[in-house]
Amino acid sequence: MRTIRRAGVVIKPHAPGVERVLADLILYFERRGIESLLESQAAEKAGRPASSGLPREEIPAASDLVVVLGGDGTFLGIAHAAARAGVPVLGVNMGSLGFLTEVPIAEMALALDALLDGREDLISPRMVLETSWSGGTELVLNDVVINKGAKARMIELGLAVNGNDVATLRADGLIVASPTGSTAYSLSAGGPIIQPHVPAIVLTPICPHTLTFRPCVISSDASVRIALLTKGEKVFLTLDGQRGGRMSDGEAVAIKRAEAVLELVTSPRRRYFGLLREKLGWAE
Repeated sequence: MRTIRRAGVVIKPHAPGVERVLADLILYFERRGIESLLESQAAEKAGRPASSGLPREEIPAASDLVVVLGGDGTFLGIAHAAARAGVPVLGVNMGSLGFLTEVPIAEMALALDALLDGREDLISPRMVLETSWSGGTELVLNDVVINKGAKARMIELGLAVNGNDVATLRADGLIVASPTGSTAYSLSAGGPIIQPHVPAIVLTPICPHTLTFRPCVISSDASVRIALLTKGEKVFLTLDGQRGGRMSDGEAVAIKRAEAVLELVTSPRRRYFGLLREKLGWAE
C-alpha cells in the first residue's frame, strides 16, 4: 500500500462553490494527517497568501497524490506534469462533462477513503503520448491536433507510420489521440471510442477532402510522423487543448507512446462503460 503524506491540490478558480469544496478537502486531509500542498490560486481561495502556494507545474513533483477540483480542462493542465512525476491524480468534477474528473463532489471523501485505505484497483494506468516538434518534447494525455487557422484554406499533411508513407492528407487537420483521448475531440470528429487499456493510437482526420481516408487505429508501438506540406498558411499544433503553437512551413511532428504513464484515480462507484453511459447519455 502506497504512503501518502503530501497531497497537492489544483483548482478551477472560477468554478461555483470551489471555496467550500476546497475547505472540505483541506479539513479532510488534516484529519487524515496529510499535508495539503496548494497551488497559488488554491491558496488564495483558501484565504492564504498566494505566495504560500506553489506554481501549478511544481505541484506533482512535490506531492504523493494530486487532487484536481475542476473540469477536464483543469485536469489536462496538470496531467503531463503528473505523468512525468509518476504521481496519481484524482479529479473531482466541478465542470460540465467530466470524463477525467469523474468523481462527483458528493463522492470525494468516499473515493479518497478508498484510495488511502489501499484500494489500488482504483488506479487506472493511462497511456501518454510523447510529442516532439520545434518547441521541444512534451507529454500528452489526450491528443495532439494539427489544424488550420480560422481563415486558412484546407491544408496538406504528409503522414508516415513507422517510417512508411501512409498518405498525403488534404483536410482541415488531423487528430492523434490516445485511448483516453478517444472520447474527446477525436470522438466529435467521427473517431472510435477506445477502452483506456487497449494499446492503440487513433488517427482521426478533421473534415478530410478525400472521403475514403477514415479514422485509423494503429498499434501503440508505432511511431507517427506528420509533416506540414502546405506553405504560407496559418497552421497550429495543439497539445491536450492547452499547449502548442504555430507550425513553420515544412515542419514535422513526431509522436510515439511515452515511457511514462498517468495514474488516474477512478471512482469506486462506477466503471468505464457506466461512465460512458452517464456522460454520453446512452441510458437516456
